Amino acid sequence: MPTAKSNGLELEYETFGDPGHPAIVLVMGLGAQLINWDRSFCASIAEEGFRVIRFDNRDIGLSTYLDELPPPDLQAILGGDLSSVSYGLGDMAADVVGLLDALGIDRAHIVGASMGGMIAQVVAIEHAERVLSLCSIMSTTGDRAVGQATPEALAGLLRPPAGSREKAIEQTMAGTRTIGSPGFPATDDELRAKATASYDRAYHPAGSARQTAAIVTAADRTPALRKLAIPTVVIHGDADPLVDPSGGKATAEAIPGAELVLVAGMGHDLPRGTWPTVVDAIVRNTRR
Repeated sequence: MPTAKSNGLELEYETFGDPGHPAIVLVMGLGAQLINWDRSFCASIAEEGFRVIRFDNRDIGLSTYLDELPPPDLQAILGGDLSSVSYGLGDMAADVVGLLDALGIDRAHIVGASMGGMIAQVVAIEHAERVLSLCSIMSTTGDRAVGQATPEALAGLLRPPAGSREKAIEQTMAGTRTIGSPGFPATDDELRAKATASYDRAYHPAGSARQTAAIVTAADRTPALRKLAIPTVVIHGDADPLVDPSGGKATAEAIPGAELVLVAGMGHDLPRGTWPTVVDAIVRNTRR
């Protein structure tokens, strides 16, 4: 895959579809690589007449690692000491804009999932002139009163890194079972295949920790979201245990004219059974 120089970093990316078609940039979530946007999912959007771009966020996958920066002390951060925070969502939003610059794209449709939805929101807030439309999936506003995880989901997210390949794969499988879609259950073989592909491509828990610090120190975006004037769709599973559906509802309520699409049986993932609904919502929003 190619890399693009962006915001002082190198971002690994891949494109689908005709380079002359309108661009859709897919922004993935915490610790998740570009392969978490399934190739068939990307191709199904490209078939609707778009150039689809998926990429690895900073500190994850095959993009630049920032291991020279200090590891975050989450306990101190939650107590108000931000000295170990290396970067914020605004920096990651600037990475997206830098990717657009590198690819010669003036404006794009921005689609983000989970932390990627937060980043997409910040791109729309801070770089509105570069955004054609916004799609926020299984994400939230930064208001701590909404979008909170269940204790079980949070415990899985905060587990210490595994010490071996097999344990890391098993840990990923267990986490996916906890937060996955009850209406679209995956088989053990499917979970193992995805977890193995992710580990073997890149395993970088230190980057995930720094991304976590960026999330927990982000300000409430609600006031800024109220000022947006772009076509927006908010997609959320009604069975999401990691980001409660109240986060998606609050996002849609904050953005003027936003459409809310609640997907029955969907948790904190994008199983194949949800694709027709999700792809239709994304494409329909781009044409508003």
